[in-house]
Amino acid sequence: MFNTMLDFKEISATACSIGWGAADILRSYYRGDADQKLNVQYKEDDPVTAADLAVNHYILQRLQAELSNVDFSYISEETYKEGETKEITSDLVWIIDPLDGTRDFIEKTGEYAIHIALVKEKRPILAVVVVPKADKLYYAIKGDGAFVNTPDGKSRPIKVSSREKVEDLTLVVSRFHRNPRLEYLLQNLPCQNQKAVGSVGCKITTILEQEADIYISLSGKSAPKDWDMAAPELILTEAGGKFTHFSGDELKYNTGDINQWGGLLASNGQFHEYLCHKAETILKTWDDK
Repeated sequence: MFNTMLDFKEISATACSIGWGAADILRSYYRGDADQKLNVQYKEDDPVTAADLAVNHYILQRLQAELSNVDFSYISEETYKEGETKEITSDLVWIIDPLDGTRDFIEKTGEYAIHIALVKEKRPILAVVVVPKADKLYYAIKGDGAFVNTPDGKSRPIKVSSREKVEDLTLVVSRFHRNPRLEYLLQNLPCQNQKAVGSVGCKITTILEQEADIYISLSGKSAPKDWDMAAPELILTEAGGKFTHFSGDELKYNTGDINQWGGLLASNGQFHEYLCHKAETILKTWDDK
């Protein structure tokens, strides 16, 4: 299907098709009494359902079947074994979150997503994020811009907002992952408009849809994982936004540590460096207490 000069547009089309199929599987758990069959269990205090596992199996099976003559490896939330520290040496690595926002899926808020990213040399080069409730699929290939697709097959370019005052920016924040240090940071930023949204994928899509402008992740005892960030990051940056550590360093994936430690800031690009510096200054006052 694919020659040695990889056709990333073809691979992206395959990933998009798989994303739509995965969305159908997740929606099927809401039909009839299917939601009674979620079989919720817990891994490291985070819920895992039958839906997580079914979608994970579906995505991996289709990638392996439809891209069988290309040498890929995989990092998936549902196949990763806690404590693994080995960097995968394959040139191309799929990083997959079959259900980003499992708590929101269980609670039927609609704020859950599917993440599929292809990483080369520790950076994403192709990404898909699907929000089943909204019937929208966001995708990007590095250097080609970001797009949103609907089930009717229509696709349009998508761009982040452009606001002239930092005070007018809106932060998209978590309902669940909050701690005093993060609260202190949010309370002392110059922008105080906030919008609460579940799942990282849905948070980033609110920035893509110009409903918000900034997302901040601040690790504590735990940290977001590669599969939380890789796909949303590429789509956001291809839409004109920025996604970095507070230091300005870019995120790296498949490093041997799947945790994304420290402070991360995703934005529409307006005031990004200023807000990164501001966040570091505010946190220093907290840490010096």
